[in-house]
Amino acid sequence: MIAAIIQARMGSSRLPDKVMKIIVGKPMLWHLINRLRKSELIEKLIIATTNKTQDRKIIDFAKENNVLYFAGSEKDVLDRFYYSAKKFKVETIVRITGDCPLIDPSLVDMIINFYIDNKKKYDIVHNGNTFPDGVLETEVFSFDILKKTWENAKLSSEREHVTSYIWKNPEMFRQATAENSKDLSYLRLVVDDEKDLKLVKIIFQNLYREDSMFYLEDIVRFLNKNPGLTMLNKNTIRNEGYLKSISKDKILK
Repeated sequence: MIAAIIQARMGSSRLPDKVMKIIVGKPMLWHLINRLRKSELIEKLIIATTNKTQDRKIIDFAKENNVLYFAGSEKDVLDRFYYSAKKFKVETIVRITGDCPLIDPSLVDMIINFYIDNKKKYDIVHNGNTFPDGVLETEVFSFDILKKTWENAKLSSEREHVTSYIWKNPEMFRQATAENSKDLSYLRLVVDDEKDLKLVKIIFQNLYREDSMFYLEDIVRFLNKNPGLTMLNKNTIRNEGYLKSISKDKILK
């Protein structure tokens, strides 16, 4: 069974409650879920949230929108993923972060297909930096690989960032990276702060329709016509959260 596990919590330090910020009348998390439902390969959607009181709102959202959920550790996101996958008997995990409301389901399916076709060659497939940050924050791997990571990762950064232990150990895990045909790394479409949210809101206001789906090519076309918009969040550092967690590393396990 192929399932997307979406990590989401209310306690973001840079933009508190960001997954529930309203974009064209719906919570950001709703847009993410709605877009993932257009995937032809994902069989189940699971929200992996925390057991903190403030995240009851996410659990209520999951219930209201008929989405599976698991509540676990706030800081040990790897543990949260492991028990989410174990509870729902997931065989193939599609890792998604909750701050990507512009996720492109066709690109997610492309990564999943590549993984399925090359399972004997690779343990994990993830997107490269040639894609815009936010439209394809996707990694695909098996439950066995998740379990191996869960058993071996010791540093706090490795527990907070689910697959960082895998990236750091290429001799243990066979890895493949999918790259875009054109380098679009200059585009930042993830939501980490107010500047990111402002840009994403503008994109949705111009492209979102209830009866249709828009994709990466539509976003690129819109931004090419309005190049000034990309300056809104141009100076934000990519993977800033991961870099901060490395600087505070300690052994947890």
